[in-house]
Amino acid sequence: MRFVSITFLNFANHKTLRMPRRERNKFVKKNQVLELKIEDYAFGGKGIARIKSEEGSFVVFIPNTLPGQLVKAQIQKSSKKYAEAKLIDVLEPSENEVEVPFQDIPGAPYIQLPIDLQHQYKKESTLSLFKRIGKVENIEDLFDEFVTSPNVFHYRNKMEYGFSAIGYDRVTKHDKDEFTLGFKRRGVWWMGDNLEKDSGLFDKQLEDHLKDIRKYCEGTGLQPWHGPKREGFFRYFVVRKSYKTNELLFNLVTTSPELEKFDLQKFAAFLVELFGDRVAGLLHTINDETGDRTIATSGSLELVYGKDKIVEELLGLNFEISMKSFFQTNPKCAEKLYNKVIEYVLEDKSKVDNTVVMDLFCGTGTIGQIIASKSDNTKIVGVDIVASAIEDAKENAKRNNSNGLQFYAADVGKFLTAHPEYKGKIKTIILDPARAGIAPKTLQKIIYLNADRMVYVSCNPATQARDTELLSEAGYQIKKISLVDQFPHTSHIETVVLFEK
Repeated sequence: MRFVSITFLNFANHKTLRMPRRERNKFVKKNQVLELKIEDYAFGGKGIARIKSEEGSFVVFIPNTLPGQLVKAQIQKSSKKYAEAKLIDVLEPSENEVEVPFQDIPGAPYIQLPIDLQHQYKKESTLSLFKRIGKVENIEDLFDEFVTSPNVFHYRNKMEYGFSAIGYDRVTKHDKDEFTLGFKRRGVWWMGDNLEKDSGLFDKQLEDHLKDIRKYCEGTGLQPWHGPKREGFFRYFVVRKSYKTNELLFNLVTTSPELEKFDLQKFAAFLVELFGDRVAGLLHTINDETGDRTIATSGSLELVYGKDKIVEELLGLNFEISMKSFFQTNPKCAEKLYNKVIEYVLEDKSKVDNTVVMDLFCGTGTIGQIIASKSDNTKIVGVDIVASAIEDAKENAKRNNSNGLQFYAADVGKFLTAHPEYKGKIKTIILDPARAGIAPKTLQKIIYLNADRMVYVSCNPATQARDTELLSEAGYQIKKISLVDQFPHTSHIETVVLFEK
């Protein structure tokens, strides 16, 4: 171990402390740009490249890459044993990739990989997490089902497009000054990339016409957002789609200066000209934030044309969705996800009928409503920290004439502390936390309820595998695990796990 000396002087005397200096690798440096061959695949869509020299072999993890690809990547951080890099460009495709009739975008890095291979990578890497982090050695024996998306393409019900004054030239592979509307160029916050045709993820008609919307906006003479200069008029164009009605709900996001020069009603008429009666409504948001990573829908919101909500249907229930509402991005696959959750919850119906079921991190209360509709005299207590989601949950329950549901806008941990009367009274708990998983103190409070069983839904298996170890120590064992492919062509996978004492 190498050391550096730090000297502290204290008037009459001094002493020298020797502090360890962090070991550095001899293979890469931060910000270094390299061409690397991807050899393997790790959980979360991280491709594995290896640098070999006389010093040995060194691993570099690069997100959104596949075995067989030659990529250009930039080192973000490194340790003695490995480094993490940012993907800049794919120089050569994998031999497993095939041609698809869609424009490539950062949000679908694996769209050229056959869906069966995508499923294979996701299953193998996810189950390995539960072995390594969750300490579940027999996880393969507990595997139940890989639930596939009904729609492999065009499955999303929401898409956010950004305006930019700096575009990307796909021929020269350099930036250029131009009016763009599409997605951020991979790995670059300030550069846009025009979407010229269907991406394969969202609505084909909408995306085929996005270039026309771009030309309309450019024709006004008003400027798109310039990231480095932090100025411009046009910022985002957000679209929600209802699979029940096939309607489109639009939200144009601009800054406030020069707003008087833009005719919102005329723009609404143009959208109707393009999409006819598919236009549910147009909203306008003023967003004057100047940060590098602003949220598209933050700021004041007003209705310009039509209506401000659309209706979606899941498993026979109707849900009213506003522009800011949380709703499953792939509703057709969400139905299959919820069916799997319901299957696990109702596997032992005696633990549900005539009982109180806790639906923690409940969001808009979809799962709780479905459980209530399929069980006998069951009361659902739904808790979520997002107040707007709870308001949506209450409204949706009224709309569907769902009884026996109570929704609380509160932090789950604080709610359980404030309501000790539920201890020993709950037989079934449903958990569906955010990507960060469940805070250890909150998980201890959930364990304290002493339920017989838990159905844990996760959009981040890494944090779920972490929580699995703590649940195991408390006496909960995995009975079944299923994987749900909510987002084809990405690294994301959702898991549904049944824990029982």
